[in-house]
Amino acid sequence: MSTTHAPRAFRPWPEGIEPAVPIEGYPNTWTHTPSRAPFRRPVTRTESTFPTELWKKLPCGDDNLAVVAPGRMAQGQLIHIAGRILDEDGRPVSNAVVELWQANAGGRYRHSLDQRAAPLDPDFIGNGRIRTGADGSYAFFTIKPGAYPVPVKDTWWRPPHVHFSVLGPSSLSRLVTQMYFPGDPLNAFDRILQSVPDERAKNRLVARQLHPAEVGPDFLGFRFDIVLRGHAATPVTP
Repeated sequence: MSTTHAPRAFRPWPEGIEPAVPIEGYPNTWTHTPSRAPFRRPVTRTESTFPTELWKKLPCGDDNLAVVAPGRMAQGQLIHIAGRILDEDGRPVSNAVVELWQANAGGRYRHSLDQRAAPLDPDFIGNGRIRTGADGSYAFFTIKPGAYPVPVKDTWWRPPHVHFSVLGPSSLSRLVTQMYFPGDPLNAFDRILQSVPDERAKNRLVARQLHPAEVGPDFLGFRFDIVLRGHAATPVTP
């Protein structure tokens, strides 16, 4: 959406779309969830003159996470994730910055905080960033991430999932969410996915798998549209 035609007000979130946080058994939501209700603060010059056209300032084009260099292929099931970024009225959001990050096929992140005894893939970094087209479209070529346990007393496992961040006209307009894979038995036990009260909203976090005949023999295809607000909004997830 053009910043010059952005609406001055948005419809409120419908009930049941936002997750119920903090999430029991997931310590990060206890430390990252505000204990007080939001309060309005005066708009300063920083907010009123925010940086625009972030795609010019943030390097975009890392859409292939599965091949870091010629002859260096990441380990795991090759997949292609594509979709559109839409506003609350179903209109495409062009020039949005879409970031993706995920664990490798062994369920381990390439990050210093992840010290689990799982293999690291030297040919998989696990993050990318692209810009949406005029029709709001985006696409990533990657591998299916593995599941991993949450290190708490009552252990539970996170199912395979992919993290998404969508930045709109400025860094102040950001949606962070997750994409799940259809049919995975661990989805039913994932405390983050199950924290979304509304069943229809919960289902919007699960990608649609494309028929193999539509995709071809080289990889699996998934469709995942992200709606930023409104009654069909994609829920925010921690």
